[in-house]
Amino acid sequence: MRRSIDDQPITADMLPPGAEDASPVSWAVALCDDYDDAEPRVVLTVEDLGRPGTGLVAHLSADSARRLRGAIHDALREAGEDSGR
Repeated sequence: MRRSIDDQPITADMLPPGAEDASPVSWAVALCDDYDDAEPRVVLTVEDLGRPGTGLVAHLSADSARRLRGAIHDALREAGEDSGR
């Protein structure tokens, strides 16, 4: 089973001023259980915009996905933003 959850291309005009060393990227989140153990994993893909198939793919267990979610939550809180939860 593979199921796409969400994706977001980040274009150059979305980068903050002064981020000349940053590249526009695309990220995608999916769910997949196509592994020998048949355990579902969250699949996070990050790649340069316009270069599909050349990025990094993380296959996250439920615990790792929760840890990433917590880190994003904490970063938003530190920035004074609503964390959404």
